[in-house]
Amino acid sequence: MKIRSITYFCNPKFPLDEGVLRTAGTFLAGAKSAYEAAGYEVQTVRLATVPFPMLLGEENIETLPALTRQLADIAKQHQIGYFSLGPALPEMPRSYEVIPDAIFVSKDAFFGGVMADKTRGLDLAAVRACAQVIVKCAPIEPNGFANLQFAALANVPAGAPFFPAAYHDRDQSAFGIATECADLAVSAFENAKTIEEGRNNLVAEIERHGKKLTEIAKTLKVRFYGIDFSLAPFPDDAHSLGNAVERMGIPKIGLHGSLAAAALLTEAIDRAHFPRTGFSGFMQPVLEDSVLAKRAAEGTLTIKDALLYSAVCGTGLDTVPLPGDVTAEQLVPLLLDLSALALRLDKPLTARLMPVPGKKAGEETNFDFPFFAPSKIMSLDSEKLHSPFDTSEILQIKKR
Repeated sequence: MKIRSITYFCNPKFPLDEGVLRTAGTFLAGAKSAYEAAGYEVQTVRLATVPFPMLLGEENIETLPALTRQLADIAKQHQIGYFSLGPALPEMPRSYEVIPDAIFVSKDAFFGGVMADKTRGLDLAAVRACAQVIVKCAPIEPNGFANLQFAALANVPAGAPFFPAAYHDRDQSAFGIATECADLAVSAFENAKTIEEGRNNLVAEIERHGKKLTEIAKTLKVRFYGIDFSLAPFPDDAHSLGNAVERMGIPKIGLHGSLAAAALLTEAIDRAHFPRTGFSGFMQPVLEDSVLAKRAAEGTLTIKDALLYSAVCGTGLDTVPLPGDVTAEQLVPLLLDLSALALRLDKPLTARLMPVPGKKAGEETNFDFPFFAPSKIMSLDSEKLHSPFDTSEILQIKKR
């Protein structure tokens, strides 16, 4: 198991208060050293702010690219790897439109876009705005890579340490930990003779690491949000959540039985005792997981499958490679389904979709990126919505 990120949450004010950012850099350096001394590899340290629309206000929203460039320079000075300026908000429609220009100025900046939450409901205009951000970001880089920096959010609260979903909602600073621990699930079922034995193995390992991570957190004297123990993978089979599912006895993830396996893995995280934040579930980033990427390339794992598994667990749809000519109108129904699931089941879900310019469904992805496994462009079965769904209504969906 590794620590994917130590994420520091703060309100840096506007204009930026460099003292807040200096404190963030100092804290993250100390926290990284503390966890490394305990034997954990810390892959990145990150910063997440209050949502940029709240930071800038409507009168300054056009300055987001300049703010992004300034924060990128300061973050680099303080050895902060990546930063999230939080999500665009439905009450400020222009906030969605400025995101592509901000992504263009820095590869270290991450953003979200709120589509739905329990207070406001499911905002069809916001869903459409997120779809338009995805389409506009796709050609920023030839391989569609810019959409790695944006996620559409449904019912996602503050304090999730995984990017691009991370944002803060108060003045007091805090931190959280995101793990890369799909290997714990692989190991738990490696020699297990029963599902129950494997699940107990996984619970025990999560609790062991959770206790150790928390003990260190208590020494750091900044409010601790908790640990996001989502089973995040790395693109090799030893760290593949798809591999863990197949070790449970499913011939190939994507076949029937996979949903039951996904539910059991997430329920194991629920059973474990540790201070939790964020998603803490079954994470299925298609391109970051060697087995998921392989099954997607074979056509065994589809977008509909991934959406289905989000109903019982997980973070939603992540690093999904799509045809380069996909339109915003085709993305809207998929984002709508995800948002409805999030509200009806009262769970946080995200969509990080990656249209790849010039690519069609079934073609190889060909990303030159060590954190992505080879796969193929996935087919999206979607068409433009008709009236009355093709409106700007705000829909209330109560949880079950």
